[in-house]
Amino acid sequence: MLKAILFDLDGTLADTDSIHFAVWQDILVRFELDIDRTFYRQRISGRTNSKIIKDIIPQLTLEEAWKLATEKEETYRRLANSLRPTPGLDRLIRLTDTASLKRAVVTNAPEENAVYMLKILRLTGTFPTVIMAKDAPPGKPDPAPYKLALKSLGVKSKRAIAFEDSPAGINSAVSAGIYTIGITSSYPSEHLMDAGARMTIEDFNDEVLWKLLDRKI
Repeated sequence: MLKAILFDLDGTLADTDSIHFAVWQDILVRFELDIDRTFYRQRISGRTNSKIIKDIIPQLTLEEAWKLATEKEETYRRLANSLRPTPGLDRLIRLTDTASLKRAVVTNAPEENAVYMLKILRLTGTFPTVIMAKDAPPGKPDPAPYKLALKSLGVKSKRAIAFEDSPAGINSAVSAGIYTIGITSSYPSEHLMDAGARMTIEDFNDEVLWKLLDRKI
């Protein structure tokens, strides 16, 4: 029987991919890197800022990298104030209340972003448990964040479902032993299935999802 539903934040609770892509595009032009969607998906999406910068701009000092990451996230937050929850999320949250399911957010987002996004989406009180990369290093794609979420909720992996929008996130949840559903806000379905997703959905109104939940609850 299902006991908990775990949610990634960026690209899952809200479609943030286009904002992150645009901000990274503007920043990386300074380093003579003109990135496209393929580059973004392969080298940036779903990863922590420290890993992204170390991989793409390895010439930066630790201080320079920190300043750049801070600037990137401040710019992102300025542009993210009009975000809206993924369609069907309110319906799914009501189900967790009705069925007494535990819930948590598991994200690689910096703390300021996570707090800000949950506030903008009016979900702060909905998710008292928020696991970030800093809480369970090294963050996704390592399973540590999801293992910590399960431990915090007191739920076994086989009693949980996770929603993720990136291969890195799916790798993390699947490696923690969780049935993982991909949301196609950032990547095509086949990429998410290749990463280990058991199924994919466009949003939380997908009837395939609700048929699955009917069987699991």
